[in-house]
Amino acid sequence: MRVLILGGTTEASELARLMAGDGRFKATVSLAGRTSSPRPLPLPVRTGGFGGITGLSTFLADQAIEAVVDATHPYAAQISANAVAACAERKVPLLSLVRPPWIAEPDDRWQLVPSTAAAVAALGDERRTVFLSVGRQELHLFAAAPQHRYVARLIELPAQTTMPPDLVLRRQRGPFDRSAEQTLLQQERIEVLVSKNSGGSATYPKIEASRALGLPVVMITRPGKPTGTVAASAQDAVHWLAHCATPSSRRGV
Repeated sequence: MRVLILGGTTEASELARLMAGDGRFKATVSLAGRTSSPRPLPLPVRTGGFGGITGLSTFLADQAIEAVVDATHPYAAQISANAVAACAERKVPLLSLVRPPWIAEPDDRWQLVPSTAAAVAALGDERRTVFLSVGRQELHLFAAAPQHRYVARLIELPAQTTMPPDLVLRRQRGPFDRSAEQTLLQQERIEVLVSKNSGGSATYPKIEASRALGLPVVMITRPGKPTGTVAASAQDAVHWLAHCATPSSRRGV
């Protein structure tokens, strides 16, 4: 069974490991290419965009793809929308591997905002030391609030030239542990954390550390992403693919 995995997440990597060497599937992982040195995967990898819905639909047809697993980041709304439309057009089954979001606990001090731009505004006018955990694509938005001191963690340097004037970049790749996160927040004298609600365990320790230190968190809520059939784990995705691969499923029985 020919499978396309839209990847870029820890769940996609786990799914690739589970499917590698499984004779039932011939899978390819597609990466957007935002990271120049992604971790190696045990499956063939293609890198770069498809060219919208039309390009993805053409790829599905040309490669005779029989199932798609959307294991992209919770904030990658556009590729998920394209996947839903292209799979519907080609009548290809689509599974969306959706990582559960983090849920605020009683001691958390979260301020929910709908976008990164709203997070910038939520920081206020008074100078604060801010830890940014939003990725590199939107760091330039914080240049609109130059009064703050920023510490940003990212895998690769941002491509934009306009950045906040008082910005420290820390190039690190997760996962991280709570003790190290708490030490970082204390050493940098962080007063507020800005984070996307990515979910998962790899970067959750920063939330635990903020809670332990009583720090406020400006939490950017997830966009509404179109989905196919929803699963919460890589193991569930393999079970779904195995069901799709059965002759009765292919006949629609």
